[in-house]
Amino acid sequence: MTFVVTERCIRCKYMDCVEVCPVNCFYEGPNFLAINPEECIDCALCEPECPVNAIYAEDELPAGQEEFLELNKQLSKKWANISHMKTPPADADKWKDVPNKRAYLEE
Repeated sequence: MTFVVTERCIRCKYMDCVEVCPVNCFYEGPNFLAINPEECIDCALCEPECPVNAIYAEDELPAGQEEFLELNKQLSKKWANISHMKTPPADADKWKDVPNKRAYLEE
């Protein structure tokens, strides 16, 4: 099993999750983070660290978020690995409670 970054991360990209990951399985895109499911060891450390509740266990994905399992897999193969916390976007707080952000994902 793996953990999955979902839509709530789009345009927020807080990186508290990256800081606690013991295997560095996060990958950074322009406005989203992805978890490589082949590297994730299912430790669950990242899930409670996400300030916008964007990370779920694969078998607990909310309805409508299932596509993010495949998106995490695909995007983690083309984005750069990130192993330390960076500053989130300047407007992250503005986006944290915005629903339906899928159209804003920059792949």
